[in-house]
Amino acid sequence: MPYVDRQNRICGFLDIEEIENSGKFLRRYFILDTRADSLLWYMDNPQNLPSGASNVGALKLTYISKVSDATKQRPKAEYCFVINAGMRKHFLQANDQQDLVEWVNILNKATKITVPKQSDVLLNTDNQSCHAEGQCARKPGPYKTEIIGGVPIITQTCQEGHENLDGNEKSNLKRSQSQLAYFIGKPASDLAVIKSGYCVKQGAVMKNWKRRYFILDENSIGYYKSDLDKEPLRTIPLKEVNKVQECKQRDILLRDNLFEIVTNFRTFYVQADSPEDMHNWIKAISGAIVAQRGPGRSAASVCSYITICTKYSKYH
Repeated sequence: MPYVDRQNRICGFLDIEEIENSGKFLRRYFILDTRADSLLWYMDNPQNLPSGASNVGALKLTYISKVSDATKQRPKAEYCFVINAGMRKHFLQANDQQDLVEWVNILNKATKITVPKQSDVLLNTDNQSCHAEGQCARKPGPYKTEIIGGVPIITQTCQEGHENLDGNEKSNLKRSQSQLAYFIGKPASDLAVIKSGYCVKQGAVMKNWKRRYFILDENSIGYYKSDLDKEPLRTIPLKEVNKVQECKQRDILLRDNLFEIVTNFRTFYVQADSPEDMHNWIKAISGAIVAQRGPGRSAASVCSYITICTKYSKYH
């Protein structure tokens, strides 16, 4: 059975098919190290091996898309489960049914990419700001909520105005206002933000999945490393988007709530936090494309036009 060691890592023995499709399972000692973002396996418990002995196998948790029971796929392998990682499937055997269930649940939980709620981000930001300014002990007063850059911002208001504040309070107020752009994370823009939020995107080269913060405006959709970053990792102009739809390869990619943004140069695979959020993103992006191109110039119609032009250019 998996257990927690002194370093707070989940460990235990499993049999693994190290050579793909060989049908030969070898006994290995597994360590799930979430801090190192890795699943490692050794010839034996490292405590029983010579000092400095290295692992015989490793798998990055970000490469794992799903872990599931594989008794139907490998009926001859008892208590078998499979780890889907990119284009490779790693088959393992547990000691018994309970061991199988525990490992599947533990691995799925460790590899699950969670998207923080906006309220949690705001609460953490408020707590950090409050601690830095030393205002936590002050009695809370009235506040107002504003939508700035597509992000709800809660600010405290004063009924008596600023004229009754002492020098230190005025200084703190100015400092808080100057930090507002940092907490929002995005500079003011002339373009209206249509939709923003966290999603999980597949990388272009490594094909691993990472959480990114997406912002859709009137002309483009960009994604950032986090909601505090000012510069996007990439911006996709809406004029280059042919279509946005629910991903037809979601069963192959083993991802729920998956949609795709198709351009002439690349298809972006994006996973939303829920089916509702997925449909909202598709609707928002498609609506922005129609609004930009005008009536009768939907993403689908533009895609058909581009396809026709491409075929025509091949023969002329």
